[in-house]
Amino acid sequence: MPSIHKRDGRPYWYAAFYTADGTRALKSTGTHDRKEAMRLCLEWAATAKEGREGRLSEYRARKVIADIFARANRESMPSGTVREYLDSWLAKKDLEIAESSMVQYRLAVNSLLDHLKVKSDKPIESITARDVSAFRDTLARRSSAATVNKAMKILGSAWRQARKDGLLDDVVFSRVDRVKGTESKRRPFTMSELGRILAVCDREWRGMVLFGYYTGARLFDLARMTWANIDLETAEVHFTMQKTGAPMNIPLAQPLRDYLIELPSSDDPSAPLFPNAYAVNRTGTLSNRFYDIMHSAGIVALREHQKEKDGRRAKRNISAVSFHSLRHTAASALRNHGVTDVVAMAILGHESPAVAQRYTKIDSSTLRRAVDALPAIVVPIGETDSGKNKARTGKK
Repeated sequence: MPSIHKRDGRPYWYAAFYTADGTRALKSTGTHDRKEAMRLCLEWAATAKEGREGRLSEYRARKVIADIFARANRESMPSGTVREYLDSWLAKKDLEIAESSMVQYRLAVNSLLDHLKVKSDKPIESITARDVSAFRDTLARRSSAATVNKAMKILGSAWRQARKDGLLDDVVFSRVDRVKGTESKRRPFTMSELGRILAVCDREWRGMVLFGYYTGARLFDLARMTWANIDLETAEVHFTMQKTGAPMNIPLAQPLRDYLIELPSSDDPSAPLFPNAYAVNRTGTLSNRFYDIMHSAGIVALREHQKEKDGRRAKRNISAVSFHSLRHTAASALRNHGVTDVVAMAILGHESPAVAQRYTKIDSSTLRRAVDALPAIVVPIGETDSGKNKARTGKK
């Protein structure tokens, strides 16, 4: 029968019980409280009995270990499953690093959890180098080498912290090689290419392309934009860049004002400006759709597909143009029309809020003159996919 005892010269109660292998154990409870010591003794004895009978669950074993850890360290033991640990690790990182970096951290963590599926709820020490290699290879099929390696670096830091927390003996991410690859240099669109793109866009994508060109907004920022971001009275768009956390206040070029006036108005300021993109809410999916638009416009080749167990997958080809090329196009056009680098950077955004703050003193009239300097996008006159003639979009 389990019991508790005092030992000469020792301040804590000791629990006596039979362990899972049938031997008699005498273990310190770490407490002066007799009632609490008896509670622990009975719980340890019950757990040991379950072990002898082959009924000990992982949950029960971890609960007992966590209880011992909490008493020894006067704090809770770090959560042990992959999902639990990474959630707590992200919560700590949120206090330590900039929001722009947190976006990348969350993306890396979510990508891993999606890949691991049910194994996300297994103990973190159950993740093997083979699991990490499979994750790396899966990510490499749809992302650039730089993106893959950044995710591996972020997750490797989480595993190193887990080792410091006593949950691991080995950092498996350090045993998996990084991806080698050559990045394709992005280029701007030509104005002719932009015209061909608009010719094959539906109304929503037409608006997203116009906003990408005239404001430099990234695809994710546009997909999350609502009517609350638009001020037609002052003819400005206000939003916060997800990547940098920089607040942006950009004058609306005339083509954007014309486009917005054509749209059905909404009484709800939280209504999305681009409802279909808002519903998708995945930058990768939207990027693939824009690639299809570029293909329809004759700018890029059709992506190859390879057979897989579960269907088809697109072969990873890093295109020289993408939706992000609209930012490059705007930057080139601004500088080609005499707009200074400082003003161009104020319009297109910056790599950090601190840099952005430096340019908030540029008055709105200067920004508006710069936006108005952007050349119009001329859509070729002819039949579009819908069979209707489209004349042109842009300034006259």
